[in-house]
Amino acid sequence: MKIAIAQLNPIIGDLPGNAQKILSAAQKAAAKGARLLLTPELSLCGYPPRDLLLNPSFVAAMGMTLKQLATDLQPNLAVLVGTVSQNLKAHSTGGKGLFNSIALLADGEVKQVFHKRLLPTYDVFDENRYFEPGLQASYFTLDNIDIGVTICEDLWNDEDFLGKRSYPVNPIADLAILRVDVIVNLSASPYSVGKQQYRESMLKHSALRFEQPMIYTNQVGGNDDLIFDGRSFALNRQGEIVCRANGFTTDLIIVQFDEAQRDLQLSSVAPLYQSEEEEIWQALVLGVRDYAQKCRFSKVVLGLSGGIDSALVAAIASVALGKENVFGVLMPSPYSSSHSVSDALALGENLGIETTILKIGELMAGFDHTLADLFAGTEFGIAEENIQSRIRGNLLMAIANKFGYLLLSTGNKSEMAVGYCTLYGDMNGGLAVIADVPKTRVYALCHWLNRVREIIPQNIITKPPSAELKPGQIDQDSLPDYEILDDILQHLIHNHQSAAQIVAAGHDPVIVNRVIQMVARAEFKRRQAPPGLKITDRAFGTGWRMPIASNWAAVKNAYQTPTTPKSMTPDEQ
Repeated sequence: MKIAIAQLNPIIGDLPGNAQKILSAAQKAAAKGARLLLTPELSLCGYPPRDLLLNPSFVAAMGMTLKQLATDLQPNLAVLVGTVSQNLKAHSTGGKGLFNSIALLADGEVKQVFHKRLLPTYDVFDENRYFEPGLQASYFTLDNIDIGVTICEDLWNDEDFLGKRSYPVNPIADLAILRVDVIVNLSASPYSVGKQQYRESMLKHSALRFEQPMIYTNQVGGNDDLIFDGRSFALNRQGEIVCRANGFTTDLIIVQFDEAQRDLQLSSVAPLYQSEEEEIWQALVLGVRDYAQKCRFSKVVLGLSGGIDSALVAAIASVALGKENVFGVLMPSPYSSSHSVSDALALGENLGIETTILKIGELMAGFDHTLADLFAGTEFGIAEENIQSRIRGNLLMAIANKFGYLLLSTGNKSEMAVGYCTLYGDMNGGLAVIADVPKTRVYALCHWLNRVREIIPQNIITKPPSAELKPGQIDQDSLPDYEILDDILQHLIHNHQSAAQIVAAGHDPVIVNRVIQMVARAEFKRRQAPPGLKITDRAFGTGWRMPIASNWAAVKNAYQTPTTPKSMTPDEQ
């Protein structure tokens, strides 16, 4: 029996459009002789629908769309569709009113419904807010083949592989007890660096442990801050990859179930990426393209400072949307170096994007004049520096408003972590493209991008990074070297380590304490930042839920040293 895997890119809430995508995939699958078509988790409404699920009319419309889809499908093809279903016992027994479900459509009707059993509530997930967990392992029979159905998180509870259980039950083990012939998993699993290798290792372990062929179907596309990489795949009973879909694009692949061997046969296997930089690049390009298109923007604007961050964002945008749809704005001040302008213009020429120059010296003088009496007797400082950034932010927003462009913010993760950014200035924007990319990774991506020909001018890569808000300024006047800063942030943010543990890893106690304080004090800025594309397992976005007004223990009980580190004010940057 041929089984088709439809790696779809739904638009959240677009029920008719998503149904049409499923129908189109079904037509292609049928033409290839498939008997069963798999689609991702919540493929009918897109994942994550979030509080759309609290709208009864949205849920009702999903049900009607599902029934119509069942009618429209070919009669010789069974299709598994991700949807929601009503928990009819909720009023009498309590619990949430919905299930996260998979519907089996065949012969013009909904034949069977399967419910997700494990509901994640960590990182970006909040499924207990909406759904009641399913209580039993379920399968269906098609052409004398028993097919067990699981949904996304149902895979992620193998204590032998993970070292512990996070939930009381293991749905894969329960299906193995039922001796099904193959287990399918319909997922909407967000991307993070290295996650595909982890998925494949985990499913290989399960396939070998339970002697089960397994098929994993994943959503693809960008939805707000989340990027879904697709890369659906299947394994045979020996834990060998027998097919893999392409990454970061829609795809339809066929895998054959051999009735005699009761196993999956080798099919097409798309290669893995050669480097993390290539993988991240593909993710960010997809994230920008989908965010812009799904939010109905055709063109983007961004500030080009002559620095490496804006250069990388411009390169990503030009590939994602086409060079003709990217507008770069240079806004030099009296403190800007001549090479900042020339480097930015060289970048624009390399990318083939339109650029313009708006000098801000007169605007700065206007602010100085207006504030002269109020600021009399004070020294030039952070307030005056940040006015420059806010002037630039105002100009970019004016351009975005005037022409209907999407403004891209260009700050990196290192800056966002420690607050080295200006509210209502360089933080302005509708999407923060590299907000989850540390500065050291920004450099790595630019080196990777230049591997064939120079796209990012070499001077942008080699010169010391600077905000150029005062004469001779460089980032390291205010921050540790980025190699040191990023390693501390990795220990602190990703590994959840204490100050003492970070110091034990080889870092200066004074620097560690200062970085911890900076991260804590910058929380109010991050709360007001535009959505940032998530590429790591710990991003400043929907999965980051830190309080703003708090007496954070990591700051209060920071590593004790004889020297008290300098404390930053909340808006020092």
